[in-house]
Amino acid sequence: MFLVGTLLNVSTVLIGTTLGLLVGRRMPPRIHKGLTSALGLFVLAIGTSMAIQIFGAGVPAGNGLAVLAALLAGVVVGELLRLQDGVEGLGAWFQKRLSTGEEPSRVAAGFVTASLVFCVGPLTVLGSLQNGLSGDITLLSTKSLLDGVASVAFAAALGPGVYLSAITVLVIQGSIAGLAFLLSGVMDVPTVEAISSVGGLILLGVGLRMLDLKALPVANFLPALLLAPLFVRVADLIRGALP
Repeated sequence: MFLVGTLLNVSTVLIGTTLGLLVGRRMPPRIHKGLTSALGLFVLAIGTSMAIQIFGAGVPAGNGLAVLAALLAGVVVGELLRLQDGVEGLGAWFQKRLSTGEEPSRVAAGFVTASLVFCVGPLTVLGSLQNGLSGDITLLSTKSLLDGVASVAFAAALGPGVYLSAITVLVIQGSIAGLAFLLSGVMDVPTVEAISSVGGLILLGVGLRMLDLKALPVANFLPALLLAPLFVRVADLIRGALP
């Protein structure tokens, strides 16, 4: 079943968020802020390690520029579509339906931040592909454990909006696993590397937001995840045409 790993991941996020909210009510604001800062630093570290892999040994020359081109083109598409406004608006809509007296921005922040951290990364792509292609949930089980622990801290720091990220996990990972199940062999190593590298750059933006260093509209960068494999293919064609 290609959704087993994804459903496990959704369960750990929901359980971790519940624990985080129970613990969070007993924490003073300064601890909430400290948790957010610690998570921000961790996200920056993960994002950096992912982003630089496109320049690693064995990666064809030019793929770094292809990723940059995809990022630039992706943010243009995201800005035109106003994805950041749409995601924040969705969080505000949920806030109105599930109001607990908090500011809409708090629910939106929990939703957006947790969704991006849980869904933009190599384990999301590789784990979903593995589950879809072979039914193996080893990678998604590891990711589920990591996300469950992270959701405790996210919920304690950012509130109930983290619950909504479970929907994002279900949709994105379920879609990747479903497509892998239907289109076996389409997603090769260069494709995964390109997506992961762009994902790392987006995670850097998430970390900067969490540390209050720069409020980047990170959702507007998401189209780059779809464009990166295409630009890497173009780079391959250019290399092949050169003498």
